[in-house]
Amino acid sequence: MSSSSQEIGVSSRTPDAVAAKLEQLILDGVFRPGQLLPSERRLCDRLGVSRSSLREGLRALRSKGIIETRQGRGSVVAQLLPGRDDSPLMYLFRDHPRTLYDLLEVRSLLEGESARLAAERGTPADKVVIRRRYEAMHDYVQSTCDVDVEHLARLDHSFHLAICQASHNPVLVHTLQSLTDLLLSSVFASVKNLYHRPGPREQINHQHEAIYLAVSESHPERARRAALDHLASIGDNLRDIEAENERLERSSMRLEEW
Repeated sequence: MSSSSQEIGVSSRTPDAVAAKLEQLILDGVFRPGQLLPSERRLCDRLGVSRSSLREGLRALRSKGIIETRQGRGSVVAQLLPGRDDSPLMYLFRDHPRTLYDLLEVRSLLEGESARLAAERGTPADKVVIRRRYEAMHDYVQSTCDVDVEHLARLDHSFHLAICQASHNPVLVHTLQSLTDLLLSSVFASVKNLYHRPGPREQINHQHEAIYLAVSESHPERARRAALDHLASIGDNLRDIEAENERLERSSMRLEEW
C-alpha cells in the first residue's frame, strides 16, 4: 500500500465505509463541488480498497445526489449548495445599504473565529494556500494605483476563504461559501469606497498583513483580534464616508437656497 493510501485509508473496506470516507473528504473540502474525482484506480490506491467496494460506494453517493457521473468525464462532486439566489429577500439584502453593516457583523462572527481556528489548526499545506492567496492580493495592489474593484474584491474574498478553509470546520466553511454572493458584495463595497483613499487603503493593506502573519505564525488570539479589528475599521470608515457625504449634501442644499 502506498504512503498516500495509508494517510487517508479507510478503517473498513466495505462499500458503506468507502462512501463515508468520500463524504468526509468532500465535507473537508479535499474534493470540492464541481471537481472531477480522481480515477477509480487512483482512488482505490489512495483509499486502500477494491474496485468493487469503490464502485458500490460511489453508487451510494450518486443515489444521494452528492456526486454526478458525466459521460466521458467520470464522477464529479455535485453543487451541494443552491445556485445564485434571486429571491426577493436576497434582492433586499444585496441592494439596500443597511445590509452592508449587517454583513460586516456576520463577517466578524465568521472570520474572527475562522482566523483563530486557522492559526490553531492550519497545516503546512493550508498555510501554503493562504500565502499564495495573500501574495496574489498583495502583488496586485502593489502593481497598480488604479485597481480593478471587482478583481481585487475577488482576490480579497479568496484570501479570507482560504483562512476559513484552514479552520478545518466544514460547517463554518460551507456556511461562508453559501454566502459567497453577499460576502462578495460586502468586499466590493469596501474596496470601491475605501481603496481610492490613501489612508484607508494603507490601513487595509496593513490589516491583511497582520491577519496573514498571525495565522502563518500560529497565534490564534492575535489572528482573531486582527480579523476583528480589520472588519471594525472597515465599518467605521464607511460610516465616516456616509457622514461626510451627508454633510456635503446639507451644505449644498443650503447653498441652493441663496
